[in-house]
Amino acid sequence: MKKIMMIAAMMVATLSANAQNEVGQWSLMPKAGINISTVTGDGPQKSKVGFVGGLEAEYGIAKNFGLAFGALYSMEGCKYPADNFVNGLGGNINFNLGYINIPILAQLYVVKGLAIKAGLQPAFNVTSKWSEDGVSVKSKDLGFEAKSFNLSIPVGISYEIKNFVLDARYNIGTTRLYKDQKGNNSTFSITLGYKFAL
Repeated sequence: MKKIMMIAAMMVATLSANAQNEVGQWSLMPKAGINISTVTGDGPQKSKVGFVGGLEAEYGIAKNFGLAFGALYSMEGCKYPADNFVNGLGGNINFNLGYINIPILAQLYVVKGLAIKAGLQPAFNVTSKWSEDGVSVKSKDLGFEAKSFNLSIPVGISYEIKNFVLDARYNIGTTRLYKDQKGNNSTFSITLGYKFAL
């Protein structure tokens, strides 16, 4: 019985040791998942689902603390109800945004494998379109072009087991989405990644 307990304790210790970076160690993590996004302060709208994915790196600064950096492609935006009209477009309107997000996060491991995180996320707009029934129009042609730069505050939690990391994150938009109108991005994301040490 004692041997079984010792073996179990060693297995748990091995798993725990892999559940966060060692001090001075870098790790990489490809990841992918979904966004649930909307635009706040811009009248009635519905959330939309999009893809998010890319690569994050983490550096272990202290025993239970690390810094993470990433580059993620993120599909965001919102849906407008059928009774909204934008410069002649009517019906089920989708506002489609694409960003290259650069999350910079502080990560605190409260227990082995479980981390809470917060930081800043600069983002660069690469797509801004309105679409209806399969017809797509560039936002700049309608006077609703999104700004090229966006900044948000990401807060979240993640859990790691056997190098797989499940991450839930909420990105709070702090800059206006449009140049001349109110509206901020608001995005909740869930991703699954695989983390390996360098």
